[in-house]
Amino acid sequence: MAKSAAKDRPLATNRKASHEFFLLDRLEAGLVLQGPEIKSIRAGQMSLQEAYVRLEGGEAWLLNAHVAPYNPASRENSDARRPRKLLLHRKEIGRLADQVRQRGFTIVPTRVYLKDGRAKLEIALARGKKQYDKRQAMAARDSRRELDRIRRRKD
Repeated sequence: MAKSAAKDRPLATNRKASHEFFLLDRLEAGLVLQGPEIKSIRAGQMSLQEAYVRLEGGEAWLLNAHVAPYNPASRENSDARRPRKLLLHRKEIGRLADQVRQRGFTIVPTRVYLKDGRAKLEIALARGKKQYDKRQAMAARDSRRELDRIRRRKD
């Protein structure tokens, strides 16, 4: 039986992350969810805009991610911005903790997607961009667009 092509279709993305940070190393983490949260996530009712990951006590936590309440289960809904535990191997958490502590990196959530029916979160080890880095990235993107426009006109 063929797997569906939409299995890695992102349900929520953090587009601002690539603008604000240099995304270096990416990892996949599971999410510990309560009750009807998975239904809201499947419906695309999740936002990672202001979310971040914090390592505390040998565990990884997703903080400030918004999962909208699922209306048919209004009694069972929990706080929309509650901290959610991330499922990572102990070695992965240790390696991330070392790099965050020593090198001044941060951990940023980049996207949420379904894999085999389970919600997965892609996190990235990131270093913040300075203002001039952002301007350079915007200039490179604008020049690429201009070149693409010129190529299309020639065809």
